[in-house]
Amino acid sequence: MKFLVLGSGLMGPAAAYNAMIDPDVSRVTLCDLDQRQLDAAQAKLSSMQGEEKLDTITLDVRDEDAAAQLMEDYDVVLGALPLVLIPAEIRAAVAARTSLVDLYYPVTVDAAGLAALRQQVEAAGIAVILGCGVGSPGLTEMSARYLAEKLDRVDELYVRCGGIPKDPKPPLNYKIVFDGRQMPLEESDASIVENGELKAVPRYSGAKSIFFSGVGECEEWLEDFPEWLLEMEIFKDLKYGAHTTIRWPGYAAKVTVLKEMGMLSEKPVAVDGVQVAPKRVLDAVLYPHVKMEEGERDITLFRTEVKGEKDGQPRRYLFETVDRYDDVLGFTSMARTTSFTGAIIARMIARGALKVKGMFMSEQAVFGPLFDQLVSELAAADVRFTLITETVELLG
Repeated sequence: MKFLVLGSGLMGPAAAYNAMIDPDVSRVTLCDLDQRQLDAAQAKLSSMQGEEKLDTITLDVRDEDAAAQLMEDYDVVLGALPLVLIPAEIRAAVAARTSLVDLYYPVTVDAAGLAALRQQVEAAGIAVILGCGVGSPGLTEMSARYLAEKLDRVDELYVRCGGIPKDPKPPLNYKIVFDGRQMPLEESDASIVENGELKAVPRYSGAKSIFFSGVGECEEWLEDFPEWLLEMEIFKDLKYGAHTTIRWPGYAAKVTVLKEMGMLSEKPVAVDGVQVAPKRVLDAVLYPHVKMEEGERDITLFRTEVKGEKDGQPRRYLFETVDRYDDVLGFTSMARTTSFTGAIIARMIARGALKVKGMFMSEQAVFGPLFDQLVSELAAADVRFTLITETVELLG
């Protein structure tokens, strides 16, 4: 099996490593436009198991002809590039007729654009699986479906995920654990589900304490509920659903102040005759404080919870992990949980275990025994989840 990885930032090298140690993989190629970043990734991976399988190529995926020509020589491609480049990845994969898995979802593309890409993928007869990281979308939605299908009726769904620094530092007690220099902050409303319908709520609202063993007290607050889950029959009558992000306590209050001041806006304002987007200024000011520095460690906190009925009895299922930075290999926890997940799903396609053709979200393609296989392979990579079953009281 020949495995191609697009992107050599925080995520791509971890995906390449996960493929390198698979005996079924004969070649792993890591690509990037940034030669210095590519060289750093190659140096990091050169001392690891399977390094003899690795090579690197400089590639700008916006040159779709060159990207397609490269993809033709591989069994599967994994994308770990910025969101705006996902459409170019997909079009190149279509031209090459090579299946593609991406860690993220192209939020910059409107419904018409997605429909056009879907038609192209279907015509090419390949699989394109999007949102194959930890979440959201990713393991959060895959685990939501997995747990829900254990119940006869689902009443409540809570999807919780977040990356935090092991040692919090002011001003926000946060570090960027994905690629890029921009803070994951938005001023738009979030959403919850009430009685099967989406309802807008202020983003960063609903902040409350949440506890994780070995970590202590953290904070969760409301983000966007993954509305596409409501298209699944099992979630259509959901009484309550929420997706929350996890941070160290106090984060939501600080960010809410920034939001109320207009600092999360992308709409330019005039400053001394120059048009400047407040969010861009905020990112530039905050970056020195939120950049992951050498020697710093991160933790990924993840908990999916469903409540409902099984065999006439109220039932609650939890699927959770506390994952930590790998001190031996030097991979962040967010890279491990995100990139290993995507790399495993990509190899499922290349092996023929995942047989879908077309463009899908991860939970539409990876469920049932395939999800069990994913969890088993993650455990083999020392990313371990716990399943908890309890009898509970339900909403009235």
